[in-house]
Amino acid sequence: MKKFRADLHMHTVLSPCGDLQMSPDVIIARAKEMKLDIIGITDHNCTRQCRVIREMGALNGITVLSGAEVTTKEEVHCLVFFDTDAQLNEFQEFLDQNLPDIRNDVKRFGHQVAVDADNNIVFTEERLLISALDQGIDQVEAKVHQLDGLFIPAHIDKKRFGVIVQLGFLPPDLEVDALEISPFCNKETLLLQHRELMGNTFISGSDAHYPEQIGARVTVFEMENATFSEIRKTLHENGMGKIEILN
Repeated sequence: MKKFRADLHMHTVLSPCGDLQMSPDVIIARAKEMKLDIIGITDHNCTRQCRVIREMGALNGITVLSGAEVTTKEEVHCLVFFDTDAQLNEFQEFLDQNLPDIRNDVKRFGHQVAVDADNNIVFTEERLLISALDQGIDQVEAKVHQLDGLFIPAHIDKKRFGVIVQLGFLPPDLEVDALEISPFCNKETLLLQHRELMGNTFISGSDAHYPEQIGARVTVFEMENATFSEIRKTLHENGMGKIEILN
């Protein structure tokens, strides 16, 4: 078994709240500097920046999980990840179909662009990506698992956009692969307040919007290899102590 350092929550130039310095080359360079083995690309309601970063990661010995941070109809943020381009493409179609037609105000919210490996703009999203989809959390979860992806409610301890504050509870019939806590949350303290969450797998990531935030919170996976299937397996076997959140 090997130990892999992971930060599975970060935004790129594509997210309106992501700094324009969060380009593929900067993200990979900072990940290497922070000795990360695995990173997750989770732009708001869009997957279009994932592929180039995954390709650059492969050249630099970094596994890149491709996905998004989805905002559900209830304004719950959820991390989702997929293994193949076919799955990613189908989920992008789902996002495109269900993102409301609210125009982005660049001066208010920021640019929403995808770039190539040389930082040339290849796509601009005109709709506001931080809007809530017209699909509820149960519908998003069902779609993710239909595509054999990973579904992880994000920063569940936060006072905004976490599942507990938005819904009042974690739906008992919601199939989650893990729960994410924010960089400033202590898991043991959270479980004292919400004992109903015991038995779930927990991870934490930086939720980086700026390069210097990448790797600020790390989850260590103990597993054979840094592959999608091994990460899924390890999430589902966390009762064996194979995941550690570094404070």
